[in-house]
Amino acid sequence: MRAKTDRTPTWDVAEVVGRAADGDQLAWERLFDQYARLIWSMTRDFKLVESDAADVFQTTWLRLLEHINRLDHPARVGSWLAATARHECLRQLAARKRIVLMHDDDELAEDEAHGPAVDERLLAEERAAAVREALSHLPWRWQRLLQLLMNDPPASYAEISDQLGLPVGSIGPTRGRCLERLRVLLEAS
Repeated sequence: MRAKTDRTPTWDVAEVVGRAADGDQLAWERLFDQYARLIWSMTRDFKLVESDAADVFQTTWLRLLEHINRLDHPARVGSWLAATARHECLRQLAARKRIVLMHDDDELAEDEAHGPAVDERLLAEERAAAVREALSHLPWRWQRLLQLLMNDPPASYAEISDQLGLPVGSIGPTRGRCLERLRVLLEAS
């Protein structure tokens, strides 16, 4: 039996998705290994019975197979899988027309208080990674300006002026140009 040599500790998700779209079995295995638990966790969040959960799991992977060549953002395949699994869970529940009776509304509030759902956390992580990547393409001075403005509490314009050597009156317009460039970079990714 041969060892799988093309697996590395760090990996480019978009590249793996592209290889899977081209029929690379190892790429599919990598995607499956990475995201199977995410899909199962979605079925647990919806409290599906085992057979329904298995159907959702299988259908989610089938949807990826059907749409892998048309993903707008292959690097965000995890978010795509989470959203697809969520839709499939909802479809499964609607098909069963289940009604869940609860004795206490506090149980619902308690479930919501535990934090964001898995797909929301994954989306937030992917957005944060995209923003960090876009920020890295800005000039150093603009990166530092945005960092100072985003600190908690934000630096005053006087402090920013001292640190970056910018006139106080140009900080606002410079910030506007920085944010516009950042928006363009994010839309391009």
